[in-house]
Amino acid sequence: MSTKRPLYGWLTSEAVSITGTRVSMIALPWFVLTTTGSPSKTGLVALAELLPLVILKVLGGPIIDRVGARRVSITCDLLSVLVVGSVPLLYHAGHLSFPGFLLLVAMAGALRGPGDSAKHALIPRLVERAEVPLERATGLASTVERGASMLGAVFAGGLISVIGPANALVVDAGSFLLSAVLLAWATVGMGPAAPVEGADEPPYRRQLAEGWQFLRGDRVLLGIAAMVALTNFLDTAWATVLVPVWAKESGGGAAAIGLLWAVFGAAALAGATCAATWGERMPRYRTYLIAFLIGGAPRFVVMAFDSPLWAVLAVAVAAGLAAGFINPILGAVIYERIPAPLVGRVTSLTTAMCFALMPLGGLLGGILVGSWGLTAAMLAIGAAYFLVTMAPAVDPAWREIDNRPEPLPAADPATTMTPEAVA
Repeated sequence: MSTKRPLYGWLTSEAVSITGTRVSMIALPWFVLTTTGSPSKTGLVALAELLPLVILKVLGGPIIDRVGARRVSITCDLLSVLVVGSVPLLYHAGHLSFPGFLLLVAMAGALRGPGDSAKHALIPRLVERAEVPLERATGLASTVERGASMLGAVFAGGLISVIGPANALVVDAGSFLLSAVLLAWATVGMGPAAPVEGADEPPYRRQLAEGWQFLRGDRVLLGIAAMVALTNFLDTAWATVLVPVWAKESGGGAAAIGLLWAVFGAAALAGATCAATWGERMPRYRTYLIAFLIGGAPRFVVMAFDSPLWAVLAVAVAAGLAAGFINPILGAVIYERIPAPLVGRVTSLTTAMCFALMPLGGLLGGILVGSWGLTAAMLAIGAAYFLVTMAPAVDPAWREIDNRPEPLPAADPATTMTPEAVA
């Protein structure tokens, strides 16, 4: 029986979770800077969170497939309440040392890795229950992500200025609790895909290897993961180093950075909304190429030649609109190509690959700006971005993303529900 409550409940839970994550993304580094005054310690905190996040994304895939994505997601959110909430509690009690803080941050990252992967692994079952096109679901998810990210950053800035970074983490802890409650309520009664009769569950290491073997054997999925890993790497260099240097050298300052992110975020939200509405009828391959042509290299070029702010913002509008179409397309392709029994393992591996190079992006940006100057660094990274995103134009395998699966016949309601967790 078709029901959209699980899908819309999941989207609401995601909005709450992403908003809380944006609070912590701003509050954690600001907390370190204001309490220690050390940029190096701030960077160490970022590494302490991201490294276990990536590792547990890889290792958590078989657990998601065994235990169920619903259980893993809710459990990780509930444990995150305790971990994140411990930071302000110990700080105000005078018992928070820097090594202890690093440990708590690492634990938060370790929980976020499998927790986020589990939430994404829920999407195929939610689409099945709601009986909506996959592009619409991934488009809605991208719309929620873009909107919550934009509003969450604004909310975080005001919140931290009023109550301070330590107390803002209490709000982040509360967001994990609310997210878990919403997801539990929305997906109650949903169950995993039925296990294969007569098949023994393979050992953990074999399950992990099966996920990697499947990913390695699918040229399109592996290509998507590699492409996103490289663009995330280059985007991190742009966002964390090149844009701040541009703002300083152009005289725009922090206000120009904030305006740039607000304009880009609003445009990306509009693009994702359009993708959710019309994406199922659009040619994926051509849309992908056009979106990256508009949303990729032009933003590097316009900032490289000291263009006026209005020109930079105009390009940001076009880039944001184009970027809003990319994640819904790639998300739909990924979920279509992964068999249900492997979805936890393979999505965990793909997202881990996408995150893997991000810690090095800031290092790349700093080295290039310091060695060549801002203009040359912008053009070099922009050229690399163009080559990475346009490589599918000369790879025939990428044309397979236009092959949508045939719709399945309506299932007997009695066969679509079991009493356990969602796989």
